[in-house]
Amino acid sequence: VSTARQLQGKTLSYNNVNDTDAAFECVAEFDPRRTAAVAIIKHANPCGVAEGASLREAYEKALRCDPVSAFGGIVATNRKLDAEAAREIVKIFTEVIIAPEADEEAVKIVAAKKNLRLLVTGGLPDPRAGGLAVRTVAGGLLFQGRDNAVVDDMELKVVTRRAPTAGELADLKFAFRVCKHVKSNAIVYVKNGATVGVGAGQMSRVDSSRIAAWKAAEAAKAAGLPRSEEHT
Repeated sequence: VSTARQLQGKTLSYNNVNDTDAAFECVAEFDPRRTAAVAIIKHANPCGVAEGASLREAYEKALRCDPVSAFGGIVATNRKLDAEAAREIVKIFTEVIIAPEADEEAVKIVAAKKNLRLLVTGGLPDPRAGGLAVRTVAGGLLFQGRDNAVVDDMELKVVTRRAPTAGELADLKFAFRVCKHVKSNAIVYVKNGATVGVGAGQMSRVDSSRIAAWKAAEAAKAAGLPRSEEHT
């Protein structure tokens, strides 16, 4: 985060900083020149990511994925935070909002919330940037090259009997961008430019799949939407 300024609230904790970084890195996968995007992070994993015509629309779509987990989470935007989006975000308890910029009205809306912090960075991380990822281990450090793969740079090959439609391919690429930021085993279900189920951090990818399917069913039920099939 470059030239970040903190507005209103207590000092950021270790987990706040870690989750805020995860949210900002995730939302930076979406080019702000093409679409507005919002990522909601809880315990270093996305609980909702979406793109839309506006930040408010993207936030509402992201929140529908898992509104329970979003409570007390971190919200990142890939465009200047405006008042319309800020009013929606502050409706539930949120720890941090991070954005490249924020207009004056949005700052006032956030500042009125006692325990909500706004970080304004002046830009977005470059998902293609190189560098090292470093972790501490007993007696030393473990490092590897940063994951800077971007699906738009890849030559994709269809291996299924039926090729995906243009809309399905767009959702597959969306899922790839999000899955990059979900802790293994990572399962991401996407529809119409928004996550609808995320399963993360399980010892078995089967369990991650079941969790993502269950969350998708719960989100559909909460939104009054029909389920495509029963999951067991």
